[in-house]
Amino acid sequence: MARKGLLTSIISPDAAVADAAARSQYARRGASRTMMLSLDEMSQNSARLLEGEAVVALDPGLVNASPTADRMELDDQDYRDLVAAMRANGQASPILVRPHPTEHGRYMVVFGRRRLKAAAEIGVPVRAVIKPMADEAAVVAQGQENSARADLSFIERALFARQVLDLGHSKETAKAALTVDDSVLSRMLSVVDVIPAVVIRTLGPAKGVGRDRWEELKKAVLAPKNAAAAVDLVESAEIRQVDEAERFNFVLAALLHRSRKKLAPSTTTSWSSSDQAVLAKVGVKGRAVSISLSSKNQPGFGVWLSENLEDLYQAFKKTQKVQTGD
Repeated sequence: MARKGLLTSIISPDAAVADAAARSQYARRGASRTMMLSLDEMSQNSARLLEGEAVVALDPGLVNASPTADRMELDDQDYRDLVAAMRANGQASPILVRPHPTEHGRYMVVFGRRRLKAAAEIGVPVRAVIKPMADEAAVVAQGQENSARADLSFIERALFARQVLDLGHSKETAKAALTVDDSVLSRMLSVVDVIPAVVIRTLGPAKGVGRDRWEELKKAVLAPKNAAAAVDLVESAEIRQVDEAERFNFVLAALLHRSRKKLAPSTTTSWSSSDQAVLAKVGVKGRAVSISLSSKNQPGFGVWLSENLEDLYQAFKKTQKVQTGD
């Protein structure tokens, strides 16, 4: 339903204007404004293809994957349901492809990767609209079609944004493709740039985990030792015993527990002998106690103390018995 609404707005000029305004809440000034208007036009033109252009049947083997992946998993339960539905009822809506830029007679998928994969698995042609498109227009069309479906997780969208930039596209293109502003794009990129890639791959799409919790995980791994601990955890046998839907919570909880242990409260007290000949500092952190002595005028005190620790300990135990009444 979401994509249908998007396409309806594209066909109607008045609705298209309203849709563009709703999708663009961030500032557009100067060259940025010109670029964003141009990208909006590209996305509208590409999406219009599904509402009237000729649909053809293509051999799935002739269609290459898109350079940018919008999903972390293609073989989840949703995909299995799609395969079953296509077996029973055929392909409900066409995919969008463009001629391959360097291989004559081949194509590249713009959007509809799962439908393409399902058609190949079933062994039937894939219904597609073919339209020549530049790389930038294809990225915007792919991203906005995915946004219209609204079923991609935060981390999948963030990874898509990073791929778009890594392919040499501008931030304006990434923002138009994902329908986000500068602030949201920056936060997306910070998550995928800070959290180790192996951790993200192991945690997977993490459906239901939003931006705030991914940012909490990002903060937890900012310390190099915590990042290394996260990598060790996701590469351990232990993580395989955790259901995929719970892996994010498992890893985040482990890192937060580690951080709390490191931040155990500590206190330091000082003592000096009546003649000021011996100074001591006693530090307490959790169950650990450290004593530092400075005895400039009485250097033998520290040695005597170490030699009489057993007697001192027994004296301590007697005081404990008195306090408890034993």
